[in-house]
Amino acid sequence: MMASRFLELHILHNVPASRLNSDQDGEPKSLTYGNVVRACVSSQCWKHAVRHTIEEQAQEYATRTRNLPYRLTERLIGDGWPSDLAAFAAAEVARCAGPKGLSPGKELQTTANMLYLPADVLTGLAALCQTHREVLTQAAKKAADRAPQAAPDTPPPTARKPAGKKRRTIPDTRLLPTADVNALLTDRTGTINLLGRMLTDIPGGTVSGAVDIAPAFSVHAADSQPDWFTTVEDWPRPDTPGSAHMDTAYFTTATLYRYACLNITDLQRNTGDLDRARRLTALFTEAFILSMPQAKRTSTAPHTLPHLVHYTIRDRRPVSYAPAFEQPVKAPHAGGYTTTAIQTLCAYAAATDRLLGTAHRHTHGYTTLDDGDLPLGTAHRGYDDLITACTAAAFTPTTPPAAGSLDTALLPAQAAAAS
Repeated sequence: MMASRFLELHILHNVPASRLNSDQDGEPKSLTYGNVVRACVSSQCWKHAVRHTIEEQAQEYATRTRNLPYRLTERLIGDGWPSDLAAFAAAEVARCAGPKGLSPGKELQTTANMLYLPADVLTGLAALCQTHREVLTQAAKKAADRAPQAAPDTPPPTARKPAGKKRRTIPDTRLLPTADVNALLTDRTGTINLLGRMLTDIPGGTVSGAVDIAPAFSVHAADSQPDWFTTVEDWPRPDTPGSAHMDTAYFTTATLYRYACLNITDLQRNTGDLDRARRLTALFTEAFILSMPQAKRTSTAPHTLPHLVHYTIRDRRPVSYAPAFEQPVKAPHAGGYTTTAIQTLCAYAAATDRLLGTAHRHTHGYTTLDDGDLPLGTAHRGYDDLITACTAAAFTPTTPPAAGSLDTALLPAQAAAAS
């Protein structure tokens, strides 16, 4: 089995009073680690912020939705289609996808599974429907003639959810070419290649993600802190107090350890393009460093920068430094967790090098808000310098590659140049 190459990012990020991620009760998420309660931001929460940051930077958007039939219906109506024909065509798109169609959802004009698609998929699907409009029109008329009289607003039969739990049966004759529908629904964007996609209804629709993101957690014990607040009534009546609303919100303050791993080998396999893989690596690195979840943004303004960003380029397997903080960091008498957290991370990184050796850790580096050197590899002036350096290192062969080696498989352009 071919070894993989990994770009790992280790971040210490000080975040003041905030609620970046809430639990089911509306309080800041927490976890217990080392028998101590920590502040926590789920990987899904930060991944959501990363995805939207990358898409904004690349101007290449994806969408997660169950409402594809509904949105396609609206698109076709906007293009001048009659509403009943638009709904019929959208249902036919879902019916003609994959070997058995897209599983219908419980609600009208939805799919059972969340789809992760390029945001411009509606343009392609609408064009496909337009190409086959005559066939769709004739089939919709026949379906309407066979159907019992229904209320004017009732969707056509093919747009309704099948009754009960009977197995879906697909007629032999499909009105739209399945290959064309599948090609549009299985198309990929940069974030789909990075983060992966589960789409089992269509062969080839599932994409194995190249990115692993861990839940962020505080390196120290962190309890939720109450914030009692009132909303002032600006037009009070003489017989009422000035407060219109009183409640308690909860926040946390934390120095977070954040970790992500990008499998460069898988990313290049997903993209099939070396230059595109490089570009996505740089975009992901920047997004993971700078993105912030937006919950309670307007009332907490948690717009801080990571205090320390450390990267490693490894082969064979990634290594998280989370266990460095299994014993929670204690603040010194003067206060503050960040300095001690940096020392703890540096010590754990050194211990990791001692245990594993450095033959498969090809390079490492860091940037920090502090002055002075750290034993974490090459010091970079800032984030931009670090992003450029680690992206280049991730795609640079460390030795002249032999046939079938990691570098030959991973980096064909450089391997050819080195031979």
